[in-house]
Amino acid sequence: MVSLRNKSKKSSTIKLKKMKIGIIGAGSIGTTIAKHVTEAGYEVVISNSRGADSLQEKVEKLGGSIIAGSAQEAAKADVVFLAVRWEHAQEALAAVSLEGKILIDVTNASLPEFVLAAEGSKTSSEIVGQWAKGAKVVKAFNTLYANVLAENPNVGGGNRVIFYSGNDGDAKAVVSGIITRIGFAGIDLGSLHEGGKLQRFPGGPLPTLNLIKVK
Repeated sequence: MVSLRNKSKKSSTIKLKKMKIGIIGAGSIGTTIAKHVTEAGYEVVISNSRGADSLQEKVEKLGGSIIAGSAQEAAKADVVFLAVRWEHAQEALAAVSLEGKILIDVTNASLPEFVLAAEGSKTSSEIVGQWAKGAKVVKAFNTLYANVLAENPNVGGGNRVIFYSGNDGDAKAVVSGIITRIGFAGIDLGSLHEGGKLQRFPGGPLPTLNLIKVK
């Protein structure tokens, strides 16, 4: 884990710049995130369920320092994004080891018809935390549609807002740094339980809100 505690701003920025990012899931959200983070200078490994060969053309179009790899290779990165459909999330996480890793959960617990999947008393990211043993889960990047997320985050003198929540303060600090570095404005919603309710799609009050934080 990369900790920002007791580090200077300069030191923290260097650590964030050197960080390698893995992305499990190469759909519209996964590839959009890959483009943003590689443009910010991060090394990126992106994967899908069909293998690296199936991603070569997509990776070439994305450009930057993105390479196609297996889910296991993506999971070896410093920070890992989970960007698969909810119905595939448990299987995807069972195939990799994320002990001690920061896992950014981009999933939404919805079925293809945009019907909320059963969560019980836990939020979807709390469930993801149970599936991803030992990972430090942070919920983020799940409230905007892919076409909006793909746009330039610098808008009219401000920055497009990304909400995030999590139970580990150091992990949230790292995610906040990534959000800022790629040009967005992060807003901390608190814990996975409380923040996750606000981020829930469908059903929460924040999804689809395209907000700009003015400088």
